[in-house]
Amino acid sequence: MRSGRAREWEKSSICNPPLSRSPAPSLPLLSPSLIVGARLAFSANWHSIRAMLTIKTWLFIALGGFAAFYLITWLSAIQRGRAGEPIAPGPIHAGIGFVTNFFDTLGIGSFATTTSFFKFWKLIKDEVIPSTLNVGHTLPTITQAFIYIAVVKVDMLTLILLIAASILGTWLGAGVVAGWSRRNVQIGMGLALLVAATLMLMAQLGIAAAGGLDLGLSGTRLALGIAGNFMLGALMSLGIGLYGPCLIMISLLGMDPTTAFPIMMGSCAFLMPVGSARFIQKKSYDLRAAIGLAIGGIPAVLIAAFIVKSLPLTAVRWLVVVVVVYTAISMLRSAMVERQAAVAKQEA
Repeated sequence: MRSGRAREWEKSSICNPPLSRSPAPSLPLLSPSLIVGARLAFSANWHSIRAMLTIKTWLFIALGGFAAFYLITWLSAIQRGRAGEPIAPGPIHAGIGFVTNFFDTLGIGSFATTTSFFKFWKLIKDEVIPSTLNVGHTLPTITQAFIYIAVVKVDMLTLILLIAASILGTWLGAGVVAGWSRRNVQIGMGLALLVAATLMLMAQLGIAAAGGLDLGLSGTRLALGIAGNFMLGALMSLGIGLYGPCLIMISLLGMDPTTAFPIMMGSCAFLMPVGSARFIQKKSYDLRAAIGLAIGGIPAVLIAAFIVKSLPLTAVRWLVVVVVVYTAISMLRSAMVERQAAVAKQEA
C-alpha cells in the first residue's frame, strides 16, 4: 500500500507536470502603410480579374445563344420547308468536313480547301458552294471559338467591337450573294480563291507583316480594325475565308499575331450563324453536304485542339496553295464556258 506522501508526489509531479517557461516566438511587425498598400493592390487586382471574367463569361453566353439560334433556325427550316429531301450525308461529305476542319484548327483554313474538294469531285453545284461553306462550317467554327477565346489573351473591348463589325458585314453580304446567278458566283469565287492563294503564298514566303506586341487597339487603329473586319465579314459570304486576311490585318495594326486567333475565330463564330440564317431562309445551299461538314468537323476540331495541337504543316500548305490556284482557274474557266454557251444560245 502506497503512503500518503507517495500519493501526493504522484498527484503533483505526474498528473500535473510543470509548465514550460520558454518564451513564445514573436511575430514580425507590419507597418500600417504596408498593410494598406497590400490591401489596395489585392483589391485592384481582384476587381480587374472579376471584370475580365465577367466580360468573357458574357461573351461565352452570347456565343452559346448564337449557337442555339443557329441550330433552332436550321432544324426548323429542315422540318418545315425541305420535307422529303434526303438529308443523310455520304461518307465523303463527312470526310471532307473532318479533314478541312482538322487543318482549319491548326491554322490552314477551311473555305478554300473545302471549295477545292467540292469542285474537284463535282459534289455540289457551283452556285451553292459559298452558302454551303457557311452553313456547314458554322458549328465546327463555334467550337474553335470557345477554345481559342478561353486560352488566348486579348483585349476584350477590341475583340467585341471587331466581332460586332464582322457580324454586320456578313449580314449585308449574305443577302447579296444569296441572290447571285451561277456565273456571278463562279467569277466571284474564282477571284476570291486567287486572293486566298496569294495570302497563303505570302505567309509561306515570310513576306507578310510581322506584327507587334499589343493585345488591343485604340483610337485610329481601332477604327481601321473595325472597318477592316466589316469588309472581311461581307467577303465571308462569297466564300473568302476570314482567317488569312484577318491575321494580316491584325499584324499590320501592330497587334501580337497570336491575338488574331480569338479575333478571327470569334468573328467567324458569331457572323456565320447570322449569314447562314439568310442562306437557310432562301434554301440556297446543299443540305446533305452542309450536314456532312458539321458532323465531320466538330470531332476534328476537338482532336486537333486537344490531342494533336501542332504538326509540321509546311508541305501541306504548299499543296493547299497549288490546289486552291487550280480550283480558282477551274471556277473562272467554268464561268467563261457558261458565258460562251449563253452567247451561242442567243445567236441561235
